[in-house]
Amino acid sequence: MTPPVLTTDRLVLRAFEEADHPHAAAMWSDEEVVRFIGARTRSEQDVWFAGVRGRGMWDIKGFGNWTVTERDTGAYLGEAGFADFRRGLTPDLSPWPEAGWAFARAAWGRGIASEAIAAIHDWLDRTQPGQSVCIIDTGNAASRRVAEKCGYQHWCLSEINGDPVNVYRRRAIP
Repeated sequence: MTPPVLTTDRLVLRAFEEADHPHAAAMWSDEEVVRFIGARTRSEQDVWFAGVRGRGMWDIKGFGNWTVTERDTGAYLGEAGFADFRRGLTPDLSPWPEAGWAFARAAWGRGIASEAIAAIHDWLDRTQPGQSVCIIDTGNAASRRVAEKCGYQHWCLSEINGDPVNVYRRRAIP
Protein backbone atom coordinates (compact mmCIF):
# COMPACT_ATOMS: atom_id res chain seq x y z
CA MET A 1 0.00 0.00 0.00
CA THR A 2 1.36 3.41 -0.91
CA PRO A 3 0.90 6.02 1.80
CA PRO A 4 -1.77 8.55 0.91
CA VAL A 5 -0.59 12.10 0.28
CA LEU A 6 -1.93 14.48 2.90
CA THR A 7 -1.93 18.23 2.42
CA THR A 8 -2.53 21.10 4.81
CA ASP A 9 -2.30 24.84 4.31
CA ARG A 10 1.50 24.72 4.65
CA LEU A 11 2.50 21.07 4.37
CA VAL A 12 2.61 18.03 2.13
CA LEU A 13 2.94 14.66 3.83
CA ARG A 14 4.03 11.93 1.44
CA ALA A 15 5.89 8.65 1.20
CA PHE A 16 9.60 8.52 2.04
CA GLU A 17 11.72 8.78 -1.10
CA GLU A 18 15.40 8.06 -1.65
CA ALA A 19 16.03 11.79 -2.19
CA ASP A 20 14.81 12.42 1.39
CA HIS A 21 17.63 10.40 2.90
CA PRO A 22 20.32 13.13 3.06
CA HIS A 23 17.86 15.53 4.71
CA ALA A 24 16.66 12.89 7.15
CA ALA A 25 20.27 11.92 7.93
CA ALA A 26 21.11 15.55 8.67
CA MET A 27 18.10 15.85 10.96
CA TRP A 28 18.87 12.65 12.87
CA SER A 29 22.54 13.65 13.28
CA ASP A 30 21.50 16.82 15.16
CA GLU A 31 21.99 16.30 18.90
CA GLU A 32 19.22 18.77 19.70
CA VAL A 33 16.72 16.85 17.55
CA VAL A 34 17.46 13.54 19.29
CA ARG A 35 17.79 15.03 22.77
CA PHE A 36 14.40 13.60 23.79
CA ILE A 37 14.29 10.76 21.25
CA GLY A 38 16.74 8.27 22.67
CA ALA A 39 19.45 10.94 23.12
CA ARG A 40 21.64 9.34 20.43
CA THR A 41 22.25 10.51 16.91
CA ARG A 42 21.72 7.98 14.13
CA SER A 43 24.10 6.75 11.47
CA GLU A 44 23.24 7.24 7.82
CA GLN A 45 22.53 3.51 7.60
CA ASP A 46 20.16 3.59 10.58
CA VAL A 47 18.33 6.56 9.06
CA TRP A 48 18.03 4.71 5.76
CA PHE A 49 16.67 1.59 7.45
CA ALA A 50 14.16 3.65 9.46
CA GLY A 51 12.99 5.42 6.29
CA VAL A 52 12.37 2.25 4.35
CA ARG A 53 10.88 0.53 7.42
CA GLY A 54 8.43 3.39 7.89
CA ARG A 55 7.39 3.16 4.25
CA GLY A 56 7.24 -0.64 4.28
CA MET A 57 5.01 -0.76 7.35
CA TRP A 58 2.15 0.44 5.14
CA ASP A 59 2.00 -2.95 3.41
CA ILE A 60 1.90 -4.90 6.67
CA LYS A 61 -0.10 -2.67 9.03
CA GLY A 62 -2.03 -0.25 6.80
CA PHE A 63 -0.20 2.69 8.39
CA GLY A 64 3.36 3.98 8.54
CA ASN A 65 5.40 7.15 8.26
CA TRP A 66 5.15 10.20 6.07
CA THR A 67 7.89 12.59 5.06
CA VAL A 68 6.76 16.11 5.94
CA THR A 69 7.66 18.84 3.47
CA GLU A 70 6.85 22.50 3.09
CA ARG A 71 4.06 22.91 0.57
CA ASP A 72 5.41 26.06 -1.11
CA THR A 73 9.09 25.11 -1.36
CA GLY A 74 9.19 21.31 -1.04
CA ALA A 75 11.76 21.70 1.76
CA TYR A 76 12.19 18.69 4.02
CA LEU A 77 10.86 19.42 7.52
CA GLY A 78 10.75 16.03 9.23
CA GLU A 79 8.69 12.90 9.55
CA ALA A 80 5.53 11.80 11.27
CA GLY A 81 3.34 8.74 11.29
CA PHE A 82 2.28 5.57 13.03
CA ALA A 83 4.11 2.33 13.74
CA ASP A 84 3.97 -0.95 15.57
CA PHE A 85 7.43 -1.20 17.11
CA ARG A 86 6.69 -4.27 19.27
CA ARG A 87 8.63 -2.52 22.00
CA GLY A 88 7.74 -4.97 24.75
CA LEU A 89 6.70 -2.13 27.05
CA THR A 90 4.32 -2.38 29.92
CA PRO A 91 1.60 -1.79 28.93
CA ASP A 92 1.92 -3.50 25.56
CA LEU A 93 1.30 -0.83 22.90
CA SER A 94 1.21 -3.17 19.89
CA PRO A 95 -2.59 -3.42 19.66
CA TRP A 96 -2.77 0.25 18.61
CA PRO A 97 -1.03 2.54 16.13
CA GLU A 98 1.81 4.32 17.92
CA ALA A 99 2.18 7.93 16.78
CA GLY A 100 5.64 9.38 16.42
CA TRP A 101 7.24 12.49 14.97
CA ALA A 102 10.57 14.23 14.59
CA PHE A 103 11.25 17.60 13.00
CA ALA A 104 14.36 19.42 11.87
CA ARG A 105 15.20 22.60 13.73
CA ALA A 106 14.00 24.69 10.76
CA ALA A 107 10.46 23.54 11.63
CA TRP A 108 10.62 24.35 15.34
CA GLY A 109 8.50 27.13 16.79
CA ARG A 110 6.31 27.46 13.69
CA GLY A 111 3.42 25.15 14.59
CA ILE A 112 4.60 22.65 11.96
CA ALA A 113 4.49 19.67 14.32
CA SER A 114 0.97 20.47 15.51
CA GLU A 115 -0.24 20.90 11.91
CA ALA A 116 1.34 17.65 10.73
CA ILE A 117 0.20 15.62 13.74
CA ALA A 118 -3.35 16.92 13.37
CA ALA A 119 -3.30 15.86 9.69
CA ILE A 120 -2.12 12.31 10.36
CA HIS A 121 -4.71 11.88 13.12
CA ASP A 122 -7.48 13.22 10.88
CA TRP A 123 -6.46 10.52 8.41
CA LEU A 124 -6.34 7.85 11.15
CA ASP A 125 -9.76 8.84 12.51
CA ARG A 126 -11.28 8.48 9.02
CA THR A 127 -9.61 5.20 8.11
CA GLN A 128 -8.89 3.29 11.33
CA PRO A 129 -10.95 4.77 14.14
CA GLY A 130 -10.11 3.58 17.61
CA GLN A 131 -7.33 4.19 20.07
CA SER A 132 -3.80 5.33 19.28
CA VAL A 133 -0.87 5.76 21.63
CA CYS A 134 2.40 7.64 21.80
CA ILE A 135 5.38 7.76 24.13
CA ILE A 136 7.11 10.97 25.11
CA ASP A 137 10.30 11.49 27.08
CA THR A 138 9.53 12.94 30.50
CA GLY A 139 11.46 16.14 29.68
CA ASN A 140 9.95 16.80 26.26
CA ALA A 141 7.44 19.57 26.98
CA ALA A 142 7.11 20.58 23.31
CA SER A 143 6.03 17.10 22.17
CA ARG A 144 3.72 16.79 25.16
CA ARG A 145 1.94 20.01 24.07
CA VAL A 146 1.64 18.72 20.49
CA ALA A 147 0.17 15.43 21.72
CA GLU A 148 -2.28 17.13 24.07
CA LYS A 149 -3.47 19.50 21.30
CA CYS A 150 -4.31 16.40 19.30
CA GLY A 151 -6.33 14.81 22.09
CA TYR A 152 -3.78 12.59 23.83
CA GLN A 153 -4.07 12.14 27.58
CA HIS A 154 -1.43 10.81 29.93
CA TRP A 155 -2.01 7.14 30.59
CA CYS A 156 0.95 5.89 32.59
CA LEU A 157 4.69 5.93 33.10
CA SER A 158 6.78 3.16 31.52
CA GLU A 159 10.45 2.50 30.76
CA ILE A 160 12.60 2.11 27.67
CA ASN A 161 16.11 0.81 28.32
CA GLY A 162 15.76 1.78 31.97
CA ASP A 163 14.72 5.36 31.17
CA PRO A 164 11.26 6.63 32.12
CA VAL A 165 8.82 7.58 29.34
CA ASN A 166 5.29 8.86 29.52
CA VAL A 167 2.69 6.82 27.68
CA TYR A 168 -0.26 8.72 26.22
CA ARG A 169 -3.42 7.43 24.60
CA ARG A 170 -6.07 8.98 22.41
CA ARG A 171 -9.48 7.82 21.32
CA ALA A 172 -10.61 8.61 17.77
CA ILE A 173 -12.39 11.92 17.42
CA PRO A 174 -15.59 11.43 15.37
